[in-house]
Amino acid sequence: MSEKIVLLTGATSGIGKATALGLARKGFTLILPVRNFEKGEKTKQEILAQYPQTKVHLFECDLASLSSVKRFAEAVKSQFPYLHILINNAGVWKNKLTFTQDGLEQTFAVNHLAHFYLTLLLVDLLQKSAPARIINVASDLHQGDIHFADVEFRKHYNGLNAYKQSKLANILFTRILAEKLKNSQISVNALMPGFIATDIFEDLPFFLRWLIPFVAKSPEKGAETTLYLATEPHLRVTGEYFKNKQRASSSHQSKNMQTAQKLWDLSVQMLQQKGFQVPNL
Repeated sequence: MSEKIVLLTGATSGIGKATALGLARKGFTLILPVRNFEKGEKTKQEILAQYPQTKVHLFECDLASLSSVKRFAEAVKSQFPYLHILINNAGVWKNKLTFTQDGLEQTFAVNHLAHFYLTLLLVDLLQKSAPARIINVASDLHQGDIHFADVEFRKHYNGLNAYKQSKLANILFTRILAEKLKNSQISVNALMPGFIATDIFEDLPFFLRWLIPFVAKSPEKGAETTLYLATEPHLRVTGEYFKNKQRASSSHQSKNMQTAQKLWDLSVQMLQQKGFQVPNL
């Protein structure tokens, strides 16, 4: 079984595209869920232009739709006998309260809930393929707390706070999933890519967007830690937070396992309320 298969969300721009190119360079087979198939095809051709031997499999998947996530996971499991690496990279930042097709606040739904659901749907395939890795792209903006009384900020929405909470959720999910999978051969780690010039900031006011290229790092630089976690052969840690290809300290609240379990329970409950069952771990 020499072929190594990786699934990467958010591969059509920014850090995701740079990550996809880095993985192609190292000979991985790529599974890329894309919301816009035309954009996905363009990304595929860019990858093949540089690395013609790469196998790139495109699937339609909208992370703002839980039924789309479910269909995608089922398609992957029916077509691929193995999955060695799952990289939850895609993210959004919404300045105004915006809802998904499921009626959920978009930042929490896409940045956390969709990846939570996708990961749990694919855990059995990752276990079958072990040793395997799950990598969650978070941010140093994960400060603060989970607002359990109003996790979607419906009463007082603030784009920055919604984004910060979703990134905290990424790290809490990483820690609790690593704990639940500690007896398996699946590692789960999170990372801070750095302040990167990407499309995620397109919703910011113009004067702030104008500044970003002057202070941000390139997507290629931002992809370095993701690629390190995906490809470093001697990496043996799980449940950790990384920055600049090294273990780093995250916030006190991001290490609170009671909060992590409470978030897990809430995530399961929110999915069930929308009619989606979550596999037990």
